[in-house]
Amino acid sequence: MRAWGGYRRMRGLLDLQISRDLADDSGLSDADYDVLSSLGEAPGHRMRLTELAAHLLWSKSRLSHHLTRMQQRGLVAREDCPSDARGAVVALTDAGWETITAAAPLHMESVRRHFVDRLSGEQLAVLGDIADTVVRHLRGLHGRRAPVRTEQDAHAGR
Repeated sequence: MRAWGGYRRMRGLLDLQISRDLADDSGLSDADYDVLSSLGEAPGHRMRLTELAAHLLWSKSRLSHHLTRMQQRGLVAREDCPSDARGAVVALTDAGWETITAAAPLHMESVRRHFVDRLSGEQLAVLGDIADTVVRHLRGLHGRRAPVRTEQDAHAGR
């Protein structure tokens, strides 16, 4: 099937190029960027660990391990959850905020250069409609919760 094969090749090549640009431009991995941008958009630049894991479609274990590495670099901090003694909150540090605000424009330029600018407005609209249709279907299969990606899934490109 031409569409499926083309989509898979495009996704692989596009992900590889944008990941390279992100690493070259800001020293961040895709996972770093996902965490930092999610926290940057959250109220108070904080999210409960379980909420962040669900938002990223990651297992709590995968997120916890990644956060440990990001903490060591001073990008995020873990805090006790005031409403739940067993819970944890992940907060963006000042260094994390500076990192994501510097990285985001460069990342978006890469996305624009390698993806958005390659397509017409009509193609982008059709692709948006296709994405909405598939996402609605998949969320319906999983009761509005998509399957959680594990560390192994991330390394396998799934």
